Parts: sequence; structure tokens; C-alpha cells
Amino acid sequence: MNIAALLSSAIGTPRHLEHGDKIMTRFVQMQSSGGPSVLQVIEKDLRAPRAGEVKLIQDAIGLNFVDTMVRKGQYPMALPAVPGFEAAGTITEVGSGVEGLSVGDRVAYFFSEGAYATERIIPTGPLIRLPADISNEIAATFLAKGGTAWMGMRGLHDLKSTDRVLVLGASGSVGAILSRWAKSLGATVIGVAGSPDKLDKVAAGATHAFHAGERGIAAKIRAIAPDGVDVVYDFVGRATFSLGVSSVRDGGVIAAIGAASGQPAPASDVVRRGVDVRSGGAPQYVRGPTVEIATSQLWDALRSGIFSDLETARYPFDEIARAHDDMDNRRLTGLPVLIA
Repeated sequence: MNIAALLSSAIGTPRHLEHGDKIMTRFVQMQSSGGPSVLQVIEKDLRAPRAGEVKLIQDAIGLNFVDTMVRKGQYPMALPAVPGFEAAGTITEVGSGVEGLSVGDRVAYFFSEGAYATERIIPTGPLIRLPADISNEIAATFLAKGGTAWMGMRGLHDLKSTDRVLVLGASGSVGAILSRWAKSLGATVIGVAGSPDKLDKVAAGATHAFHAGERGIAAKIRAIAPDGVDVVYDFVGRATFSLGVSSVRDGGVIAAIGAASGQPAPASDVVRRGVDVRSGGAPQYVRGPTVEIATSQLWDALRSGIFSDLETARYPFDEIARAHDDMDNRRLTGLPVLIA
């Protein structure tokens, strides 16, 4: 299903609230690190919320690259663990001392451990109230990825309409969002796909599109930006870092947001040329009062239709291992989301 269809669909009452039957909470738990098979669905009762907490029924859970790092043991999390950091749903119970949130409110969050669950207890701090026209599924699909894109354009580099931008890994989830968003703001976007079969997807969201193995790609980028691009957004890491270094202008910025191919080796001429290599994660930049600014701009971008050509890849909750296998092997057909 594409984003335009999701935005236009009506927001109904979550199926969990349509009847009073007892429903066991399902969690995805991992006892050890490893391949997708370590992700096991279990059932158990959930306690009542304590002070400052709410009980949240989750209709949609975001899937992100960091989740695969957790599963492989590359991101620290005490075991046994419930992975996942992002979801959206409806509040069904409120603990004492909670203000500003009520039963029936729809909320989302983008960085709170334990998201792989049909229902959970969560402190109110990370929760973001959702506008009426932003569905739970849209929120869970876009909040972390859109927040990361916003971080790139506003936190790591303050994007200007006159900027020439190189996006390495433009066919990935965050790369696809950032490319379209930056282009809508007037920037000239050069998108690089990892392979020729992803070129059409990149071209749809960029001013110019290439694939990483294209002969003479560095010269082609310099033909578009003779002095070099103003900013490189690198979602790949080791495999593309040298291309970013050769393409950025002296005094420009390399925003190293992802490292799907591993951490790059330092480039000797970066300091000499005054190139500023910056990195970070969305929780570092999208927090406190910035959360409202970033999410408001993300919702407006969604409403404008600039992401309407992007597809979602929906996975049933019980098929979380298949979702991870697809992420590991780069078989995603759209922005991934887990449907509870």
C-alpha cells in the first residue's frame, strides 16, 4: 500500500477496543543474539501502569535498521530483551499522576526500548500525541525515519534551497525520505542507489540519479556540482565514504548518518580541505522542545504529498522473523512496518 492511500484511509477504533474479551499481550523476545530465528513471539499478562505510566495498545510498530543491530548483538541491550524502539497505538489505561493524556488518546514514540509488543506499559515522557489525520500506521512508519531525515537537514546541516546535496543510499528508507524532503525544499538532490535495479526508485525522489557501480560516477557528480556538493548524506558507510569525500566541496559537510556497510576508514585530506564530518542519532537532536518542531514539520511534509509515491512493506506481527530476514538481505519492497 502506498502512503497516499494510508493518509486518505479513515481512522477507526482499534480492534482491541471493540470488545471486552481478555486478550493476552504478545511480545517478541530474544534470549540470545543471532539471526532472525532468535526472535520468538511469546504471550503473557501485562501489569497495570504505575505512576507516570500508561498502558498502550499498539496497532503498528516501526522497523528500523538499528533493530537488526540489536538482534545481532551490535547494539547493547541486556538479554532477554524485547527489541524495537518505535510504535503507535491507543492509550487504554492511565497510571496515577499522568497529566495531559487520557484513555482513548492516540500516541506514538520513536525511541523507547521494548516496542515489539501488541501492548505495553510505557512512561509518558517519549509519547507524542497524534493529529487526527495521521494514522497510527503512518506514524509508526515515518516517525523515526522522518525524524532522522529531519535531523540530517536541520541538526547535522541546516539545509538551504540553494544547496547541492548528495545522498548515498538514497534507495533506503531514510534516504528515500530525506531525498524527497530536501528536493521539496528547493535543494538539488543527487541520489545514489546501491544497484541498478533501485535506480528508478531513486530517480523518483531526486533531481539526478546514479547507481554506486556506475562508471565515472565521481566525474558525473562533479559535472553537476563543479566545486563539489555542499552536503553529503551518507547512509552506507565504508563502501561509499570515499565517493562522498571526492564529491563534497572544500569546507562542506559529510553527514554520516548510517553505516550499513561498516564504519569508514578516516580520509587523510578531510581535515586539510576543511570538510566537517558530522554524525549522530535522532534522539540526540530530536528531543525536548525540538520534538514538536520536528514532528510538526514531518506531518506537514506528509500532508503535502511529497512522500506519496513511497510504498509500505507491511508484516503481520507473527512474521517478525521474515521481516528481519528481508531487512538483512535487502529485500524490502517499501518502508517496513509491523502490524499488530
